[in-house]
Amino acid sequence: MDVFCGVDWAEDHHDIALVDRDGTLLARRRISDDAAGLAQLLALLAGHGDRDQDPVPVAIETPRGLLTACLRATGRPVYAVNPMAVARYRDRHSVAGRKSDHGDAVVLANVLRTDAHAHRPLPADTELAQAIAVLARAQQDAVWARTTAHNKLRSHLREYYPAFLAAFHPTRGGITRPEARTILAAAPDPATAATLTPAQLRALLRKAGRRRGIDAEATRLRQALRAPQMRQLPLVEQAMARQTLALLRQLDAACAAASDLEHAAIESFNQHPDAEIITSFPGLGPLTGARVLAETGDDRSRFTDAKGLKAYAGAAPITRASGKITAVRHRRVKNQRLAAAGYLWAFAALTASPGARAHYDRRKTNGDRHAAAQRNLFGRLLGCLHHCLATGQHYNENTAFPTTTAKLPQAA
Repeated sequence: MDVFCGVDWAEDHHDIALVDRDGTLLARRRISDDAAGLAQLLALLAGHGDRDQDPVPVAIETPRGLLTACLRATGRPVYAVNPMAVARYRDRHSVAGRKSDHGDAVVLANVLRTDAHAHRPLPADTELAQAIAVLARAQQDAVWARTTAHNKLRSHLREYYPAFLAAFHPTRGGITRPEARTILAAAPDPATAATLTPAQLRALLRKAGRRRGIDAEATRLRQALRAPQMRQLPLVEQAMARQTLALLRQLDAACAAASDLEHAAIESFNQHPDAEIITSFPGLGPLTGARVLAETGDDRSRFTDAKGLKAYAGAAPITRASGKITAVRHRRVKNQRLAAAGYLWAFAALTASPGARAHYDRRKTNGDRHAAAQRNLFGRLLGCLHHCLATGQHYNENTAFPTTTAKLPQAA
């Protein structure tokens, strides 16, 4: 291709620059962030040799947004260049610190002209894979929001209502459970909780959806909520109860969002042709599998080998060498969402796969700490997943973890 396009993205407008193979500026324009602006951009590209069989590549600073989505839909290669990398490229041509939107668009076009081989275009994922990515990421965000709301509410309850925390401490999920939130909404302060009768507690438990052990649970909760505890002054306690109700509404919304998005993500994931292969791996259920698929995509040309996928996920170590000093450390620049899903995957695989457990134990014996051993296991599973997806095979325990006495590599 002899023409390269750079787009400096902004919220309400975008600056466009086209350069040729020699770096000569062919055209520049500022377009609006709407359908009319997109039509102007496509007309500008068509006027400089853009064809369906030979589209003009585009460099832009963000992988998201309507403009990026529409450019990807045209089938052209779109390169998302990190803004920090653009700043480094800018310093190659000017040391005075000059900066402008048009100048950044020219820099982006020149990035493709000189270093397109060092950057990867956005993957050509299918529409279903992109939809799964939206749902899985939203569900992951909702889970993180739920954790934040839970921590805020728990910290607040510790200041005036410790009996409620003690009542639900033994149960899985704690105060995020439906029965805990239902009872807290009905009795947001110790004085009200002490007046709850067994019949009222049984009614609240049924309202929350509990079906078994209602009488025993109501008796246990009545004793726990009436246990002696330190108290705030009455007016202060009432004010803190009002704050509790506000925090509880945030937690209810986060729990509902996480549950709704979980069902939607799993439903979409089960329709994907890669779902059976992904869930054949130990420790990968539909939800975690959806998160893995959301970050890796279904474009087989995205990662030419397993090594690139491991580096992208942060499962491969990184070497820093200078002179006589060489240090091997874990990666901090990585896909954080995939790394978070990988932590859950590797942890669950310890009990679901004898081979994974043996591999983890060998790494620990070899000197790794828990995090390093689990990261190494995650990398091993990623390598197996890359192979299985490329060849269309399901997971096989004996192939993934064959019995070997070979010396393990140096701990990362």
